[in-house]
Amino acid sequence: MNTSTRPIAEASDAATSERSSADREPVQPPMGGPTGTTAPAPRRRRPAGRTVVVALVVLAAAVAAALATSSWPVPQQVVCVVFAAATATWMLSRLDDTLVALLAALALVVAGVMPSADLFASLGDSTVWLLIGACMLAAGLAASGIVERLAARLVGGARSVRGLAHRTTLALCMTAFAVPATSGRAALALPLFRVLGAALPTPTLQRGFSLLFPAVVLLSAFASILGAGAHVIAAELIHAATGVRISFLLWLACGVPVAFVTAHIAAEVVLSVVFSRADRRADVAPIVRAVAAASPRGRMTAGEWRALGLLLAVVAGWLTEPFHSLPPAVVALIGAVVAVAPGIGVATPQAALAQVPWSLLLFLAATLAIGSAVIETGTADALADVLLTPLAAAAPVVALLAIIAFSAFAHLLIQSRSARSSVLVPIVLAVAPAAGLDPASAALASTAAAGFCLTLTSSAKPVAMFSDVDGVATFSRGQLAAFSLVLAPYVIGAVLVAAVFWWPLLGIPVT
Repeated sequence: MNTSTRPIAEASDAATSERSSADREPVQPPMGGPTGTTAPAPRRRRPAGRTVVVALVVLAAAVAAALATSSWPVPQQVVCVVFAAATATWMLSRLDDTLVALLAALALVVAGVMPSADLFASLGDSTVWLLIGACMLAAGLAASGIVERLAARLVGGARSVRGLAHRTTLALCMTAFAVPATSGRAALALPLFRVLGAALPTPTLQRGFSLLFPAVVLLSAFASILGAGAHVIAAELIHAATGVRISFLLWLACGVPVAFVTAHIAAEVVLSVVFSRADRRADVAPIVRAVAAASPRGRMTAGEWRALGLLLAVVAGWLTEPFHSLPPAVVALIGAVVAVAPGIGVATPQAALAQVPWSLLLFLAATLAIGSAVIETGTADALADVLLTPLAAAAPVVALLAIIAFSAFAHLLIQSRSARSSVLVPIVLAVAPAAGLDPASAALASTAAAGFCLTLTSSAKPVAMFSDVDGVATFSRGQLAAFSLVLAPYVIGAVLVAAVFWWPLLGIPVT
């Protein structure tokens, strides 16, 4: 990593129009004032010229999408136009992400491309309820004090900012074997981030860790076939098409090196291009003391034992789904109810419900509806077919690299990880033999790369969850996009190296 790279946190403040730190942090009083008080900061007006430029760029994106798909069926063309405009707006404007998502979903409904029932039904999606249950469960864990105790254990052995980043990365990686959904892992990690973020001395350090948490949650999921529903889908599709059955242990052997290496690379990217040299050299002793001071002392209390037991029971319920057939969302909701039950739980229902990010859930529901329209109208299949079919004439390694790169950025088109696998894997399985690639290897590589979804807050639920946390400075849209562009080549390269050199040793040849 080039440690001389200008920190993203500094560069993006001047290069993007994101919410400034003043939008989320208290204004610091000036030094040396005669009264020690600060006059209210004048409200900055948005430059009218810049608003016009953003509007023109969004319009240009919509027109370009319309021209590129002019021969397609009208529903697919409308979806492409709306999606292009929404993506450009998310990337360039200051409009709230939820508002943009709702406007895009409503545009599809008004245009007759998506039934209004699909928009309303997205609020009942299992992912939304999984997040509600996981957030309420996380609130119960936080109220018990067990989160602060775990944070003290995590931070206590750190001797430097680099050590703290990699210890955090390793701890989050290990959760991939316990919690089967990235959104659930993110919800359970959020209280830990709040404790750690409150102890970090500078906004830059807080923003860096707000990038690290979702990045590690997403990248480390590939370590286990249970790490994401997309993995199960991909494994079944591979078996149906090739006869190759990827067992739990085989997936473990294939996925752990890729997941752990890319997760720790993400930590190094944060350290080298988000943090400045002063940030990397910051003394962690005060951080350790602050976390230790906030954590309970002495033996674990009865409430902590109950919270820990509840967490283990929920994790066990997730892992044993094949035996009881209860979906992860139902298991999470059962845990949430127990967490707030009188005499058993350690949080009140009101306090737990207050921790649920309702605005985020509305945003997710809208993006789920948009993603459903992209798939149901055939737009995703058409785009993937147009972009991947020409690879049949390419050299095997070139075709594999293109498949990995396309899969890594497919989240810009399809937000759902499971939906990406449902769309991409069948096409990859069909294209791979013509390009001289082993179908199982190509499909597995596509699935690994599809776990990279960090460009926009709408790209993945964990990213959205860590984009705005009360009391902690978090990344802006520009910082997220810059971080994604730096990290992407490393992730793509790691997957390519694994497919070419490591997986053949496990019986999955590249050609």
